Amino acid sequence: MAGTFRFELVSPERVLMTIDADQVVVPGSDGDFTVLAGHVPVISTLRPGVLDVAAAGIRKRLFVKSGFADVDPSRLTVLAEKAYDVDELSAATIAQELKTAEAELAAAKDDEAKRMADTLVTELRQLSPRAA
Repeated sequence: MAGTFRFELVSPERVLMTIDADQVVVPGSDGDFTVLAGHVPVISTLRPGVLDVAAAGIRKRLFVKSGFADVDPSRLTVLAEKAYDVDELSAATIAQELKTAEAELAAAKDDEAKRMADTLVTELRQLSPRAA
């Protein structure tokens, strides 16, 4: 077994999760990447998507809007603008976030802002109960 590493999910308000993880799949801005114990140091921006956390036989899925990931061989810290437990996301919350994301897409002034807003809209639609 490869071992575990410390995973922390932090929002501007508080620490949302601290756990010894076996593996975390991170939605990096240049594509998903998997973090295991002993990972080389990396700093990455995040795109909207799902963090897939595996720890002690438990799987947790967390939706993040944007942020940063800081990886070193013994830890992963994700600084997220907003994060939601996918299993606890209500249809009302998804609908409100989707409405906000669509407004951000309509108001986007540059290509990067449009790309991020479009990705957020797409990811939220995938989480929507109507999409299931």
